[in-house]
Order: sequence, then C-alpha cells, then structure tokens
Amino acid sequence: MYSKVSCANVIGVDGFLVDVEVDLSNGIPSVVIVGLAETSVKEARERVISAIRNSGFNLPSKKIRINLAPADMRKEGSLFDLPIAIGILSALGYIDYTEFYKKYVIIGELSLDGKLRKVKGALSVCLMAKELNYEGIILPFANRQEASIVDGIKIYPFEHLNEVVEFLRNEKRKEPFVIDSIENSAQDELDISDIRGQWAVKRAIEIAVAGRHNLLMLGPPGSGKTMIAKRIPGLLPPLTKEEALETTKIYSIAGLLNGDIIRKRPFRNPHHSISDIGLIGGGTNFQPGEVSLAHNGVLFLDELPEFSRRTLEVLRQPLEDGFVIISRANYKVKIPSKFMLVCAMNPCPCGYFGYGNCKCTTNQIRQYRNKVSGPLLDRIDIHIEVPQVPYENLRQENNRENSIIVRERILRAIEIQNMRFKDTNIKYNNQMDEKNISKFCKINPKAEELLMNASRKFNFSARAIHKIIKVSRTIADLEGVDEIKLEHIAESISYRILDKLNYDGI
Repeated sequence: MYSKVSCANVIGVDGFLVDVEVDLSNGIPSVVIVGLAETSVKEARERVISAIRNSGFNLPSKKIRINLAPADMRKEGSLFDLPIAIGILSALGYIDYTEFYKKYVIIGELSLDGKLRKVKGALSVCLMAKELNYEGIILPFANRQEASIVDGIKIYPFEHLNEVVEFLRNEKRKEPFVIDSIENSAQDELDISDIRGQWAVKRAIEIAVAGRHNLLMLGPPGSGKTMIAKRIPGLLPPLTKEEALETTKIYSIAGLLNGDIIRKRPFRNPHHSISDIGLIGGGTNFQPGEVSLAHNGVLFLDELPEFSRRTLEVLRQPLEDGFVIISRANYKVKIPSKFMLVCAMNPCPCGYFGYGNCKCTTNQIRQYRNKVSGPLLDRIDIHIEVPQVPYENLRQENNRENSIIVRERILRAIEIQNMRFKDTNIKYNNQMDEKNISKFCKINPKAEELLMNASRKFNFSARAIHKIIKVSRTIADLEGVDEIKLEHIAESISYRILDKLNYDGI
C-alpha cells in the first residue's frame, strides 16, 4: 500500500517542493521517517498517529515507512504533519489521493486530537505552489490570511483533520478563501504634529522620507529623538500589495504574524544589546534578522554608540545592496532588507556636550563618537542636530502641519522619482549609483563650486559627496525643479553635521 502527497519546506524565505511518500507493509508495527529529517520532523510520527486515532480512524498493525523527497535536502519544522497524515490515510484506503497529487500542496501541524495548528512560512509555500502551477493549497485555518494575499491560487483553510478528509472525499464542497483588498493599508496613528518646535529636524525628516535617505539624529537626552523617529512610518506612503506580500513573507518565516498580513510599514527598534546574528539574521535554524524584519519600513537604532562595533558593521551590506546573503554550514540564503535606517545618539557619554552641563573630557567625547565607524557614518545620508526645545515652544499652541499634509508633499516628490526612474530598476534617489547620479543630477555651476569648496574644507569622502548630491536631488524634487541649485547643495551640506564636528577636532 503506497501513496504520495505534495508538501513543501522553506529554506531562508523561499519554499521548495517536497514529496511525502508513504508505504505500508507487514512487519513489526512502527513508523520510520527518512529523507534528512530534523528532530522536529521526526517527532511528527507521535503527533500524526495520535491525531489519526483521535479523529476516528483505525490504524492496523503495519510498518509505516515515510520518505521525504528529495532526500538530500534538509527538512525541518512541523508543517509535514498534515501531509504525512493524509498520506497514511490514503495508503489505508480511507481516501484516494491519486487525483489530487498534482493539484494541491498540503501543509499543517497537527495536535494530538486532530486539530490543525498554525505553521511558519505558509506564504512562501503559496508562492512556490503558484510558480509550479498547482491549483490550490490546503493549510491550517490560522494561516488563511497570509496565504490569501497570493493571486492565482486557491486557498483551502481547515481547522481539523476530519475536515480535510471530507474535502478530499468530495463529501463536502468548500469555496476557496478570499481576502479583502489591502491597497489602502492603515497608517501609523502617531502624528508629526505632536512634535513641538524642531522645525529644522522636521524638515530633514521630510527630505529623508521623500528620498528614502538614512538619517542620524544627534542631541541631548529628552530632546525628542525617539519621539520623532516613531512618527516617521506615518509619513511613508501606504504599503502596496507587492510590498505587503514581501514583508508578510518575511514575518511568516519568523513566525511573527498574528493571524493577519502586514498592513502597516514595519518599525523595528532593537535594543543595543542585540547580537550581530539578531540584527542580520541566521542561526542554526535560520531566522530573519531585524534588518529583514524592517524591510519596506524603518529600522531605528537608538543610542547608536552603545551597539557593539561588530554588530553595527554588519549593516554595511544591506545598506548598500538592499539584501542580505547569509552563508552557514547547512544553508545559504538571500533575504531582502530594503529599509530606511534612522539612528539616534547623544553628543557625548553624559549626553549634554554643548548644552552647559557636560563634564566629559575631550578624549571621552572622541572615544564615544569613534564607537561608530567612519564607513558606517558615510552610509548615512543626513546627520541632523536635535537641540533641546525651549519652554515657550513647548507651551506654544500654533498651527502645526500634521502627517497628512507632509505626506502629500512627500508623495509628490516620490511621483517625480517614479517618472525619473521608470526605465531603471530603482525607485528612490537614495538608490542611485554613480552612473545614475551623472545622468539625473544636473547641478548648477555655482552649486558645483560650493560643493567642491566644501569637500576640500571638510575632507568629504567620495561616498559622502555622492550622498550630498542625492539629498540635494530630493530637496529639488520637493521644490518641483529639475536643476540642483546653490541653495539645494547648501542645505544638503548642512546635513553633514558629524563631518563638521570631526573637522573641528571633536
């Protein structure tokens, strides 16, 4: 007695097809699982046997062999429980699965009573099934939302093993699950109008969001750096369906979905004690890191110098490439990580240098700032000072712009960028390389002269010069002009405050 069921597993963020082969024969009653199965997969035999019996099916005294093919690919996770159970029931004659083998992919974890539990990576499996032209996927009810975001494949969610058997027997007709549109994703409730004063900082944030430029805020404790950072996602445009699919896929792999898809842009704020693996991803059993969980959103690193230098250095690749390649002994994966980096730091160890109460020595200040390497600072486009807010500004009730008004200006600038880059594979000014800068950044001669003089005075690196040009390109886009003028370059140079501080010798 033999049967075969289509299942899947996930490596990194991509699914791959697995055939679950079941063979029943005479012999000492036992269940043997082969095919490079990890511990979590081998434990499935106990869950599956109990679930089958507690669902009302009789198991004869047979030797059950289960092969997970291809045998040279590592299998891990609990999503093999349901296909193994269906394979055993098909081999026993309770259902005839032959006609469904090339029609459905089945995944799901089983409880001992036959109920289906949520599994990780359902979205990746759905994308794989669609690519391989399967008609549908059978999976736990708790995974229905994330799976249904994929167009062109039917989703059949169930809550119990018996329901799956009835469906495959055609005794119970079931319509595929369909999700509502997510184009109008919910926005962040935190509004930029909550920020009192800090006009220069809010201007810098608008520029940073419009061009997806990385941002660093330097200021004393209590000046509002964290408060400002938390309001940045509310200025970003709503997630498109494609972006929601990409982000949900990563969260599905990480097991961080709460029964729904990702509808808002992520805002990740890891503690400074995080390890490099926690930030970049990896581990014995692969888990996405914070840079990937922030994909299509914001990664906020508060108290930047408190992060270990080794941890911060792993940010270089995702900041430049928009993805992470993780190589381990058992796997090699490529995972997307396009995010807006927002950082905050104090001007000195005590936090009050330049504000009258600092007792740090010049050497202590220099050591504190040197915890963040020059190459990493070079990759941050905008450095802005966040000063203390005077009392009168805190108490002043004036007409402050809210996030909706600011977002409208940002969306107009993004639309200009979309038209500019329509024939390229980039979307925002921050993604331009040297070739694109030469092509799309026409600089006024006076502005060119100012940039040359500033680069000599402050010893800007080539990367810093390119960052200044890209930021000035965004400033011009917000103004709606094609040529980069003197005032655009001047404003962009003003956002390199750490370069100026280093020039002053501190």
